[in-house]
Amino acid sequence: MQIHVIQPGESLTGIARAYSTTVAELVEANKIPNPDNLVVGQTVVIPIIGSFYWVQPGDSLYSIANRFNTTFQELARINQIPIDRPLQIGQRLYIPQQPKVPTETNAYVEPRGTTVAPELVTAAREAAPYLTYLAPFSYQALRDGSLKPPLLNDFPAIAEANNNTLMMVITNLEDDAFSDELGRILLNDMTVQDNLLNNIANTARTVGFRDIHFDFEYLRPEDREAYNNFLRKAKERFRQEGWLISTALAPKTRADQPGPWYEAHDYRTHGEIVDFVVIMTYEWGYSGGPAMAVSPIGPVREVLEYAVTEMPSNKIMMGQNLYGYDWTLPFAPGTIAKAVSPQQAIQLAAEYNVPIQYDFTAQAPFFYYTDAEGKRHEVWFEDARSIQAKFNLIKELGLRGISYWKLGLSFPQNWLLITENFDVVKQ
Repeated sequence: MQIHVIQPGESLTGIARAYSTTVAELVEANKIPNPDNLVVGQTVVIPIIGSFYWVQPGDSLYSIANRFNTTFQELARINQIPIDRPLQIGQRLYIPQQPKVPTETNAYVEPRGTTVAPELVTAAREAAPYLTYLAPFSYQALRDGSLKPPLLNDFPAIAEANNNTLMMVITNLEDDAFSDELGRILLNDMTVQDNLLNNIANTARTVGFRDIHFDFEYLRPEDREAYNNFLRKAKERFRQEGWLISTALAPKTRADQPGPWYEAHDYRTHGEIVDFVVIMTYEWGYSGGPAMAVSPIGPVREVLEYAVTEMPSNKIMMGQNLYGYDWTLPFAPGTIAKAVSPQQAIQLAAEYNVPIQYDFTAQAPFFYYTDAEGKRHEVWFEDARSIQAKFNLIKELGLRGISYWKLGLSFPQNWLLITENFDVVKQ
């Protein structure tokens, strides 16, 4: 597949002609929300096998082959050109498809309220063919070790139909916030802890969960070893059932990183105990903070490069957002940005007739617009370029895969590029 960035004056008709495809195929593959009003800087994934490259000044068959991990002899053969003939600037070369890498993928799905929105079920059903794990969020552990379940609706059936491992997510959420006091009780009161593990086992057998996933956050620093011991106990218990065990970890860059989100998360010990971890490499730009990329590639890389020094890379799943934010400017503490899907972001740029820019340092798209009330906005989101940068990082570091937070905000280009880059493992 090819990522094409819209330039001034371009139309889908011209783009389709350049890549020997059709407008209908481009619209359907990308679910393009604005086919008659394209935005400069918008990305379109071209659904072809392999890709095309237009020769730039200074290019040679050798340099192009190195760039795309092939040989100059193979490029010459496929494009039926003599090896010793100079390339012409603007000449189109076909680049063969790169080998796919086996990987695991997970997506959380979070029903809220008293019913599951039909759109959320549809999103899970559409994503499931591309997933290894499907993770309804979440079973909330209570102070007596019982569980408050999420709305499951059709999610177990969707997972079974698509050969997804159903992930049972257990959290220390209390009143919609992670509770250090609840964590203290669960990790230190053995009667409560045994009751919790019994309830998890009974529920997993009944529903059909095959991975038990602990997302315990905002724990007290002094509960670090208690959490490790809890995981050892859980691992021994659930191994007898043949289940996997996994954890969600805050994004650290050193073992002694201070702060309530980090200190009780022991990367090295989790890596020794559990089958895999999800590292939450997102929310640098968050709804309550100033405008910036949600998951800038530099900080993401820094976290993952540290993680692979503490645990095997094949136990690490990179966390990835499926959303962006729309901030009203100037940012004021206490204000909350609005979450937007990549599709909604494109529609906003089209509606206000503003170009989409790209920050190559953060590897993320953004734009500004002024609304009908005269208020200035800044929007950061994800596109094909930004997600491809993350896929490249996964392959470079040899990670287990990627975990998405969360389904329900449409990003069709992500799933297109999953199939281009990876062979998704089904457990």
